[in-house]
Parts: sequence; structure tokens; C-alpha cells
Amino acid sequence: MAEWWTLGPEAKHLVVSRGAMLYDASRAINFSEGWFDPAFWATHGQVDGAAPGRGTTLFVSTRGKAFALRHYYRGGLPGKMLRDSYLYRGALLTRPFREWCLTYQLHRHGLPVPAPVAARFARDGFWYHGDLITERIDGAQSLGARITAGAVSIADWVAVGRCIRRFHDFGLYHADLNANNLLFAGDGRVLLIDFDRSELRARGLWCDTTLVRLRRSLLKITDPLPAGHFTETDWQSLLAGYADARRDG
Repeated sequence: MAEWWTLGPEAKHLVVSRGAMLYDASRAINFSEGWFDPAFWATHGQVDGAAPGRGTTLFVSTRGKAFALRHYYRGGLPGKMLRDSYLYRGALLTRPFREWCLTYQLHRHGLPVPAPVAARFARDGFWYHGDLITERIDGAQSLGARITAGAVSIADWVAVGRCIRRFHDFGLYHADLNANNLLFAGDGRVLLIDFDRSELRARGLWCDTTLVRLRRSLLKITDPLPAGHFTETDWQSLLAGYADARRDG
């Protein structure tokens, strides 16, 4: 797994009860396995909120730092039967380790992503469950939330297109590029999140496929909303940003 080959000395790997964990020692001082337990944060009164989704992402704060804790849950029909269990095929193939290492590489190369903090898997026979901790983006709001609240500016649509192009140029195939995985930070930056099942590839038709997926998610969000929240001009502005050779580096 190539993403493992260039981990820096700050990346620590520890064997823990029934599994293992990775963490960035430069971002998590006195890190312990308890950080993956929501009850740990609740007991210390450090829960700041949560974001809904397939599973709840918990927002926590400690010593002036803010983190997002996400437990891995299955979607669709498998999720109804197995919920949060995945077949164990080796540590390097677990979803939390793969996502942590990929996010680490993206962050290390200057791509706009939340810094990865820690990942863990815990085995139960042939199965495992997992968790991921990333840094929380200050003042972040998803593209989906912005659209729901009102019209998004042309400049912001262009910025979204430029952001996506940067990832595609790097070779990042995002397995679920949708409006809720694109974030506007409080300082105006556009970031991409949630790299579960994503991978690095040579550029190809998949770039267009992911854009089509994003457009579907935008239409799904805005279908029940009044006209004007998402227009063809908005989409063309996004594509213009994507095609702009002067995109932000």
C-alpha cells in the first residue's frame, strides 16, 4: 500500500486491545485509545456537538484543539445486517487505516483537507470495526448547507471547481463526491473531506464521473427548495473554475 511508504516520524503505530491504531504525535499530545470512545469525551465535558450522516460525527475539544470523531458504519442493505462490522483482511486493508494514510498524504502535499489525527480498528473474530479522528475545520459549513440556506455566490462556485481540479490533478478519486463533503472554512477556503474508499489513480474518465455524481447530489438537495438555490449558471461557474489553468495552488 503506497500510502504507507512515506509516513513521517510523527506517525506512530501501536498495537492495542484487539487491534491497532495510528496517530500523529505532533497533533495529539498524550494520545490514548480512550479518544475513540464518545463516552470518554462526554465524561470530561468536551463534546461540542455532532454532525448527522450515515453515522454521527462527534465534535470534541481538548487543550485548545478541536477534533471530529467518526465511527465507520455501512450503508445500504449491508448496513442493515452488519451495521459497523467489516471483514478483516489485514491491518493495511482496514478502512480507517487506509483513509488515515491517504488523508495524511493529501495533507502532506498541501491539498485542502483536515489534518488526520488518529485511526483505530478493533477485531472481533473475522470482523473488525473502526474509527477515525481528524482536525475540525474552524467555522466550516458544507456546500450542501450553504445551498439550503440560500444562493451561493459565483465566486464560491468557481472556488469549488478549482478545489476539485486540484484533487483530480493529484490523482485523487473520491468515492463519494457530494455537496456535503465539500466544506467552506471560516476563512473562505474550500476543503474536501471523507476519503473512505477513495484512492489515488491516473487521470481518466473517472474525473468526469465524479463530477456527474456531484451534480446529482446538488440536484437532490435543491429539488425540494425554491428556484434559485442552484442554477445552470452556478454549475457552469463551477466547471469554469475546474477548467481554469490559473487555479489556486
